[in-house]
This record gives sequence, structure tokens and C-alpha cells, in this order.
Amino acid sequence: MPDKANALSRDERAARILAWCQARDIKIACAESLTGGLLADAFVRIPGASRVFLGSAVTYDIAAKASILGVDRSLLEREGAVHPEVARQMARNTARLYTQPAYCGVIGLSTTGVAGPGPDGDKPAGLVYVGVSIPAIAAPSGTDLCAAYELRLHGSREDVRELTVLRLMEIVSQLTVDSQE
Repeated sequence: MPDKANALSRDERAARILAWCQARDIKIACAESLTGGLLADAFVRIPGASRVFLGSAVTYDIAAKASILGVDRSLLEREGAVHPEVARQMARNTARLYTQPAYCGVIGLSTTGVAGPGPDGDKPAGLVYVGVSIPAIAAPSGTDLCAAYELRLHGSREDVRELTVLRLMEIVSQLTVDSQE
């Protein structure tokens, strides 16, 4: 299990991301598979998160990724859920799902992968893809960003799930808070 220092680091990072988004009137929404709500928890455990965090769709089932999030069914049938394009579509479509006319923009985040303990077909335990969709108003380049990042994590099932959240928080921080200080 990740140590307490990692949990504190995650909380501090979540608080910084939330504060950065609040100052810019940007919202956050998530689509989770292997993390099963842990990503949402990382945000909602921070007081005042409701000013920024909109919600999380936990789509553990492959069919739910298609029917709820609108991930391409043929992609899911061909590649399975553990694929970078699935992570990208989950992030982008979640941002769209939660967008409202009153919002300046919504950052979409996603997690999909193999938590373990064993492999899923030809995909090893610890193979994770996280997706990030950042609207132009919040992106360092000034243009929409939608990307997937591959993680190769080690440890128990819970370690992989917790580390996924921590690594995704680090990526989001680098793309937003850290890049625009």
C-alpha cells in the first residue's frame, strides 16, 4: 500500500489543482474504471471541492464505457478497455457529458487499466492508461488538449489503483498548475 506521505502528497496536489481551477472558473469531471471512485475521492476529500468537482462516472464494465461515456464500441471490441485511445475518449467524452453552458470549461480525466493481481489476457497487471482532456481556456498551449499517458505500475492491486490516482494528479498538475506559474 502507498505510504502516508503519498496520501498527503495526493491531498496537497488535489487541493492545488482545485484551487487553480477555481481561480479560472474551470470544472473537473472524471471517468473511472480500475480506480472505481478513488479519483473522485481524491478530489472530494478536499474541503470546498464542490466548487470545482462535478462528478465521476465509474464505468467498470466495458459495455458501460460505450453506452454511458460514448467510447467507440468497435474500438472496445477490437482493443479492449485497456488502450490509450479508450482513455482519451473516456476523458474527452466525460468533459462533454458534464459540460453546462454556465461553465467556462471542463477538464475531463480518465483511468483504465489492469489493477491485477494477474494479467487481463495479454495485458499485464500494472498496465494503466490515464486520459486528460483540457479545454483551450485552461491548456498551456491555448488549444484543446486530449492525451493519454501510459503507466507501468507495480505492487498489489490496491497499490496500482492508488498509484494511478497519484500519477494522474501529477500529470494534471504538470499540465495546468505547474506549467502556468
